[in-house]
Amino acid sequence: MQVGTLFYIVGPSGVGKDTLISGAMAMLAGTGRYVQTKRVITRPAAIGEDHEPASTAAFDAMCADGAFLHHWGAHELRYGLRRTLLEDLAAGRNVLANGSRRALPDLAGTVDRLVVVEITASPALLAERLARRGRESADEIAARIAREVPPLPRTGDLVRIVNDGGVDEAVAALVAALERMASRLVLKRMPVTSARRHTAFLAEDCTAVNASAYAGSGRIEIRSTARPAVPADLMLIEPGNGLDGDEVGLSREAFEKLGLPEGALVSIDRTPSPSSRALLRRKIGGGALDTEEYATLFREIVEQRYPEGETAAFLVKAIQSLDDEETIAVAKARCGFSPRIDWGVPIVVDKHSLGGVPGSRITPIIVPIVAAAGLLMPKTSSRAITSASGTADTMEALCRIDLDGGQIREVVRKTGGCIAWNGKLNHSILDDVVNAVTRPLGLDSNQWSVASILSKKWSAGATHVVIDLPFGPRAKLKSQTEAEKLGRLFEVVGAGLGLIVKAFATDGSKVIGRGLGPSLELRDVLAVLDNAPQASRALRDKALFYAANILHFAGHAPTLDAAREAAEDILLSGEARHRLDAIAAAQGNVSQVAPARLSRSVGAHAAGTIGGIDGWHLGGIARRAGAPHDKSAGVDVLVEPGRQVEAGQPLYTIYASDIASLEEAAAEASREPGVAIAMAQEDALQWTIAGQGAL
Repeated sequence: MQVGTLFYIVGPSGVGKDTLISGAMAMLAGTGRYVQTKRVITRPAAIGEDHEPASTAAFDAMCADGAFLHHWGAHELRYGLRRTLLEDLAAGRNVLANGSRRALPDLAGTVDRLVVVEITASPALLAERLARRGRESADEIAARIAREVPPLPRTGDLVRIVNDGGVDEAVAALVAALERMASRLVLKRMPVTSARRHTAFLAEDCTAVNASAYAGSGRIEIRSTARPAVPADLMLIEPGNGLDGDEVGLSREAFEKLGLPEGALVSIDRTPSPSSRALLRRKIGGGALDTEEYATLFREIVEQRYPEGETAAFLVKAIQSLDDEETIAVAKARCGFSPRIDWGVPIVVDKHSLGGVPGSRITPIIVPIVAAAGLLMPKTSSRAITSASGTADTMEALCRIDLDGGQIREVVRKTGGCIAWNGKLNHSILDDVVNAVTRPLGLDSNQWSVASILSKKWSAGATHVVIDLPFGPRAKLKSQTEAEKLGRLFEVVGAGLGLIVKAFATDGSKVIGRGLGPSLELRDVLAVLDNAPQASRALRDKALFYAANILHFAGHAPTLDAAREAAEDILLSGEARHRLDAIAAAQGNVSQVAPARLSRSVGAHAAGTIGGIDGWHLGGIARRAGAPHDKSAGVDVLVEPGRQVEAGQPLYTIYASDIASLEEAAAEASREPGVAIAMAQEDALQWTIAGQGAL
C-alpha cells in the first residue's frame, strides 16, 4: 500500500488556498515528506498562481497520452494534475494539490490515501479578497459568491480549515491537519489482552511516523474521523515481528473500544496536551491549582492520557498537600463529572458517617423519621469494605437497593426518602481511576476524602448535610480534637459548594448495637423503630440525636429541643416504622433475611464483670462467618460492659450458613474472644483481656 497521502485542497476563489498552501510548504518542506504539485493550466504563466502553462491543443494532447492523473475544466480554463505525482506518493511523500470540488468525484479510486481539505471563509471576506485581486468586476464578484455550491461528495476523508482570521493562524491549522492525516497508520488487531489499560504497538522501523519519538511520550491517542479517540500506552516491536512499517497494532480491549475494522486508517497524537502536562508538573512541584485546572487534569486522567506512574505522582502530591482553598477547588472540579439532581424543592437533606463504629446502623432509623416529618432525604449508602456490614448491606436484607437514578426519584417521590446503594447514583468514573492507584499505595487524606464525599452529596441534589465523625482508639479518627478539626473542614468545603453542612464529633469507643452483620443489624434497627423493650438504647439515642439536628438546621423546628421532641414523637407513634415499610415496598421488598440456621455461642472463660467489648475484633469474626456477603451471617453480642457473668455464660453468638464458615469464625473466637472480663481475686481486680485493643 502507498504510504504517501494526496491532500486535495479545495475552496472558492479568493478563500486563500494558494497562500495557505505556500505557508504550509514553507513550514513542511524541510521535513522531506511533503511536495506541492504544480497544476497544468491553459493560462499564460504570468497570470495567477505558479503553474505550468499549456495551450488548449497541448493540454488535449497530454490528455490523449495519459499524462494526467486527474483533470477538469472551470471558468473557461482547463486544469490537470500530472500522473507523476504517483511516484511521490509511492516513495512515501505527501502531495499537496490545489483542486476543484466539482471535479472531486473523478478522483475517487485513483489513489489509496486521499484527504480532501476544504478551505472556507465568510462571504464578506471572499468579496474583499477577490476585489483586491483585480481580475473581476464588482458584479462578477457578487455573482461568483452568490453561486450555489453543491456539498462535497463523500470521497476520502475531509478536513475543514476556516480562513477568517490571520494567515498565520490558518497556516498553523492547515499544518496541524496535514501532519495528523499524513501520519495515519493501518489498523491491526493484536493477539494481546491488556486488561484495563489500553495498549498500542508500533514497529521500531515505522515508515509513517517516528516511532521512538512517540514512544518517548509514553501515551498516544488513536484517532479516526468516524470514532471518538482512544488513548493507549505505546510499546515498540522489533522489525519483522508482526507489524509492517505503516501499521499500528491495538490490544484486544483498545481495538474493541475504537470500533473500527482492521485495515482502517487512523492517526495518532501524543497525549496529554502540553498545557495539561504543565499543570501536572506544577502540582508535582508543589504548586497550587484552581478548579478549572483540576478539572482539566481529572478529565485527562479519566481518559487515560497519562501513564500510571505520572498519575500516581500527581495523586500522591495532591492528596498530601491540599489546603482548604484547594480542597474546595478539587470538590468543585469533581462536581463536573456528575450532573446535579434537581428535586424541585428548596431543602434536600442528607447524612454521612465517616464510619468505624461497629453496629452503628442509624441511617435506616433517621431516614424514615425525617421523611415522615415532611423533608426529602434521598440517602445513598455504601456497602461494607472492611466491616461486617454497611448501610446498603443491612437494607439489602430487607429490600432492593440497586436502584438507578430514575427508580430513586420515583421512590423519593412516593415516600420522601430512600436508602439505596450508591453504586449506581453516586458512582464516579474518576473514583475508579483514582482508587486503582491510591488503594494499593495506601494513599488517603482527610482533605481528599472531604472533597470526594461532598461532591457526591452535591451531585445527589442535597442542600443540607449532617456529618457523623466518630472518634476513639479503634475508629478512623483517634481523638475528639481530630474529629472536630475534620468537622470544620467539612463545613468550610460544604460552604464552598453552596451546601449547608453541620458536622459532629461523637464517641466512637463503644459498640452501638448488639448485632454485627446485615440481618442482625437490621433486627436492631427494627427493634428501635418498633419501640421494643430490648432495643439498643445507644442506637436509639444516636439516631434521634441526628434526626433532631437535621430537622432543626433544615428549619423544620425552631429549637433543637423542639426538633428532638418532634423526632421522638414520630418514632413513638409508629410513623417511622410505617415510613420504612413504605420505602422498602417502593424500592422492592424481598423476604426479610433472618439470622443463619447454624450458630455457636462463645462463653466466658471465668466469672467476673464485663470490662470492654472489642467490636472491631468481633466484626472480624462476623466476616469470617460470611458477613456481609452472606446477609444471614454475623455476631450477636449478648452482654454489655459492667454486667456480671458466670463462667461459661454466653458472651455472643456466631451465625453462619455453612459449617466451614462457622468453624473458621469459632476458631478465631477461640484464639481471641474479644471481650475483657474483670475477676475479683484477693480483694483486687485482675483484668483478663481477650482480643487486641479491647475497650
